[in-house]
Amino acid sequence: MSNPQSGGTPPPHADPPTPYRGPTRQQILALRNRYLTPALLTMYRDPLCLVRGKMQHVWDESGKQYLDAFGGIVTISVGHAHPRIVDAVRKQIATLAHTTTLYLHPAIGQYAKSLAEHFPDHSGLEVTYFTNSGSEANEIAIMMARLATGSFDILALRNAYHGGLQTTMGVTAQSTWKYPLPQGFGVHHAAPGYCYRCPFGLEYPSCDMRCARDVEDKIRFETSGQLACFIGEPIQGVGGVVDPPPEFFRIVYDIVRQHGGLCIADEVQTGWGRTGEHYWGFQNWDVVPDLVTMAKGIGNGAPLGACTTRREIAEPMAQRHHFNTFGGNPVSMVQGQATLEIIDDEGLQKNALIVGRHLKRRLEELKDRHPLIGDVRGKGLMLGVELVEDRASKTPATAATADVLESAKDRGLLLGKGGLEGHVLRITPPMCITTNDADFLADTLDHALQTATTQSHP
Repeated sequence: MSNPQSGGTPPPHADPPTPYRGPTRQQILALRNRYLTPALLTMYRDPLCLVRGKMQHVWDESGKQYLDAFGGIVTISVGHAHPRIVDAVRKQIATLAHTTTLYLHPAIGQYAKSLAEHFPDHSGLEVTYFTNSGSEANEIAIMMARLATGSFDILALRNAYHGGLQTTMGVTAQSTWKYPLPQGFGVHHAAPGYCYRCPFGLEYPSCDMRCARDVEDKIRFETSGQLACFIGEPIQGVGGVVDPPPEFFRIVYDIVRQHGGLCIADEVQTGWGRTGEHYWGFQNWDVVPDLVTMAKGIGNGAPLGACTTRREIAEPMAQRHHFNTFGGNPVSMVQGQATLEIIDDEGLQKNALIVGRHLKRRLEELKDRHPLIGDVRGKGLMLGVELVEDRASKTPATAATADVLESAKDRGLLLGKGGLEGHVLRITPPMCITTNDADFLADTLDHALQTATTQSHP
């Protein structure tokens, strides 16, 4: 059992980065406020300025060290400034920083082959279109599905997040991420497998998977009966790390395919071994999608995304010109290849499983002592802690969540948040973290929860 008064700050790094000598925090904030769009969010009441990173740790401009348990929003998969990535990118950028897919270059084909080799045998998932982001990857996947099937209607899940472009905003189903603009043409949203907040008021397993079977009614009553595709995150990330019952996706995929649709797995947050037992999130649910979209951890911070599918699904796009200037550029390809190799060579999937299980046990122990915690869920190093005002009503504890984030940050721990009401702590650190890091995280969170409770009930 941890001590609520422990948690301190992260143990000093054995090889801290050189001191920062750039503009002051106040100067950086002034530049941002004047020259950047006001749509950009900041995480804390007093915005944090990060200027250095090494593996699972980051430093602010004052030299304060933090354990990065958010991983740049599930993006730093193998560690900040990993020396193998730094070396590979330095060599490539000194040789050829950019060319386009109008010309040949070895890196793009080599990396696409490496990707194909990491998908399940006999899946046919071997043809890749590279992009710069997950939003673009999802946009391409939906376009491919519509062209390949000749159908238009899309099925997605409530509480989902798939990006901020016109089509991906339409399949996203959280009002906080949707502008009042024309979007969502042909999109229909079914119930997610969110057992803690079942929209039907039922309990698993006596529910007979009503959430998954809701898909059939959506198709029968709201579409022509023919689908282009279904898109779903194996674990909903922005929605609050929502993992469904084990049979959810098997039922949904079966219904979708009966109606002519293709199945897209949005692996932007769940891929690359993060969930521990499997390399891809969809493998946790014993399904094989027709298209897989990737970004974030694919390149450990590179602006890189991808959509991998079967050749016959990709071929209809060849009937017109489609081009992405930076998609597949040599620097991103080299960074993606190095990231993939590091995950394999350093056993980071296994580490995500071992450290993730240890951390989840620690979080479940915290739930036993802190009534603020309503639910602990997730797999590997993609974990969520849902905070509620009381466990009977399950009212989202949005204000307390903000207090917990602030308290944790003050003690050297960076966490994320998610859920429609911003009341779920998202824990997605670089996959190189240790059990000692996990214990520091749990001890610090223990203290932060106690502090939030005291503030709410003095």
